[in-house]
Amino acid sequence: MSFISLAMVLLLAIFLGFELIRKVPATLHTPLMSGANAVSGITVIGAFVFAGNDMGGLAKFFGVLAVFLATINVVGGYMVTDRMLSMFKGKGDRNAK
Repeated sequence: MSFISLAMVLLLAIFLGFELIRKVPATLHTPLMSGANAVSGITVIGAFVFAGNDMGGLAKFFGVLAVFLATINVVGGYMVTDRMLSMFKGKGDRNAK
């Protein structure tokens, strides 16, 4: 695929993702975030594969950067999800943690 084709796919994915998330009610954000964390976990595996290829220094740099950013997304997403779910626990359940 050419660079122009890949750039168009990226721009369309960004636009579609923005439009989908913008129209989601606030009560559904936590379940969607849990699903997005699973997808980001798959992204980490793909980034490891990309970082390990011998396609040159720039490709390796972007692979390592992708691993770093996807890991931050997974860890941060699970921290936020855990915090949101702890809001639904009773007062006695919070102290047990």
